[in-house]
Amino acid sequence: MTNRRTFLKQTGLVSAGMFLGKPDMLFAKPSNLKVGLQLYSLRDYLAKDIKGVIAKVAKAGYQEVETYGYDTAKKTFWGLSPKEFKMLLADNGLKSPSGHYGVDEIMTNGKEDDLKLCIEAAAQLGQETLVVPHLADKFRKTAADLHKIAQNVNKIGVLTKQSGIKTGYHNHNFEFQPVDGVMLEDVLLKETDPKLVTFEMDIYWVVRAGQDPVKLIQEHPGRFSMWHIKDMDKVKRELNTEVGSGSIDFKKIFEYQKLSGVKHIYMEQENFSMDAYASITQSASYIKNTLLK
Repeated sequence: MTNRRTFLKQTGLVSAGMFLGKPDMLFAKPSNLKVGLQLYSLRDYLAKDIKGVIAKVAKAGYQEVETYGYDTAKKTFWGLSPKEFKMLLADNGLKSPSGHYGVDEIMTNGKEDDLKLCIEAAAQLGQETLVVPHLADKFRKTAADLHKIAQNVNKIGVLTKQSGIKTGYHNHNFEFQPVDGVMLEDVLLKETDPKLVTFEMDIYWVVRAGQDPVKLIQEHPGRFSMWHIKDMDKVKRELNTEVGSGSIDFKKIFEYQKLSGVKHIYMEQENFSMDAYASITQSASYIKNTLLK
């Protein structure tokens, strides 16, 4: 059985005696993590009152937001240009380190037009990472398709790098479902260039897929620079609940922040059983006062 010190040596994290005296340093919590929110959580409200929603997000205790839904035709986030949206965030003490952007066009036919517009928007917002948020079924029918996806994600990484932005990949559960004996998550982690591509671990979907987030971090140290903090209802696994109220052991997972290389965390909740703003406030409080202590 591999003990802890052997594991550290195997992963290249022990060099010239570093950490041998205090291996727990690898698992110490960074002091600079901020509480973030994936704005998809409030998708039912954003288009109606973008300014009011952002003000409430800040009031709920969030310091960062992750975007989604950029309109490449109108070049807007909920009616605001990227520069206007960045100003709105700044007025509320918020920043947006990353965003989810659709990449179907480049996946389907190799065209880069929409992607270039997304990169431009991300750059104007000051985002560090452009995240591939989802892949339709049609792109992942065979093992060959999975390897092609990795090639395309690397290609996106080359394009984003030109603007000083890294490419990220966000998982659901299908990445862990074998296709011709191969799992997409394995292919992506093995075949994407770490200098170009990072990963956003959606912890809920990893658990939903029957996988262990800690094991994934241990097997791929430094690859998961972003986490989605989304809790699982104790009774209905298909539902989300407020962070700290569900069945996922986030306290244990947060012990591996350093090994993961996580720089940004985003709470996300896809359904609510109470007032949405009361819910996101409760989750923010738990993350700040329990997980980041």
